[in-house]
Amino acid sequence: MQEDRRSRRHWVSGLLSLVLLAGAAQTAWAHAILKESTPKPDSTVKGPALTILLRFNVRIDASRSRVRLLGPDGSVTTLGIAKQTAPDSLETTANGLKPGAYRLRWQVLASDGHMTSGEIPFTVN
Repeated sequence: MQEDRRSRRHWVSGLLSLVLLAGAAQTAWAHAILKESTPKPDSTVKGPALTILLRFNVRIDASRSRVRLLGPDGSVTTLGIAKQTAPDSLETTANGLKPGAYRLRWQVLASDGHMTSGEIPFTVN
């Protein structure tokens, strides 16, 4: 009888562990991860105008997301996000780019409710 109780406790404990692991994994998978970008990280592009596209692994909320451009002179410009054409993407345009090193800083709200951010360095020639 005692053996049955132990066995049952181990089984329940193992099942609970699996459920918790599955829940944690599902939450981690929902965080927004940048899958593709234009410009690509560390690339060189032509100015003075640049269309920027960011594509993620999950649906994102464009209205609560932000894209900023850090210029070679230290300036920071918040770029307006165009209407979403796909639920996993953001598109914007940067104008008046002069030659130099830039950083595109993004922050998005993923479908799981978590904010994710990142940075894409690139050069304009």
